[in-house]
Amino acid sequence: MNRLEELEAFVAVVDFQGFSNASDKLGLAKSMVSRRVSELERRLGVQLLQRTTRRQSLTDAGREFYQRATQILDDLHEAEQVVADSQCEISGKIRLALPLGFGVRQLAQPIADFLEQHPDIEIDIDLNDRQVDLVQDNIDLAIRIGDLQDSSLIARKLASVHLATCASSEYLKKHGEPRHPAELAQHEVLVYSNVAVGRQWFYQKEGKQVSPRMKYRLSANNGEFLAAVASYGHAIVSGPLAFLQDYIEAGQLVSILNSYPRPEVGMYAVYPPGRLVSRRVKVFSDTLYAYFRKRAF
Repeated sequence: MNRLEELEAFVAVVDFQGFSNASDKLGLAKSMVSRRVSELERRLGVQLLQRTTRRQSLTDAGREFYQRATQILDDLHEAEQVVADSQCEISGKIRLALPLGFGVRQLAQPIADFLEQHPDIEIDIDLNDRQVDLVQDNIDLAIRIGDLQDSSLIARKLASVHLATCASSEYLKKHGEPRHPAELAQHEVLVYSNVAVGRQWFYQKEGKQVSPRMKYRLSANNGEFLAAVASYGHAIVSGPLAFLQDYIEAGQLVSILNSYPRPEVGMYAVYPPGRLVSRRVKVFSDTLYAYFRKRAF
């Protein structure tokens, strides 16, 4: 007799609380279900079920075997599903929430490539630096950079993001270049308003954290805007190197305080809690992971 059929019969009897219910679910005669379970017990040399006229209950051996058997059947189902899914094209709509600057600079290409590879996919994107409510706004996946404040979210790290501190040559000539983070208290800085000031202006040196008191007159909820303002000679900016690198290479900004690096932060794909993640969203997440794994920021 087929061992898989024996496992299915045994698990069905337990799951559906009896041979009659199991036979209905499996579409088999009750006698056939009973025969398969009996054959399984005979082959194992142990009783799995205590049978009475009214009900069946698991023996100690049956309880342990049931856990193993359900895992085997679940693994088999998953393997079959993976193979079946690989043979069919994904389709449907994906709703994304992306940070504005990062979305434009870093995510446009992988999204364009994904749409090219999957012609039956639609993508609806909310480009906004605010942290949207994934459940309330019906978002399938969001990209977030930095510490994740909501522990209920399901997160997958895609990349590490390097941070830099910069100012224009004109600013440094006029105000001098700070040589230590503590000297930033004597300068004007630009603040990213979506993150607490103390969390975005801190540095490390020999295992110690330095977090100076800051003064500022301009804050904004978009890092790329702050980088542009700094390039015009107003204040010092600190943020992801992805926003600042073009300005540095163009000579519009100069990297400072290089002896006091800021800790890297993560870029994450996050999913709403309590919702089954669709295959199209999983495939999209895998695409982003493969794309960013080869890149450094």
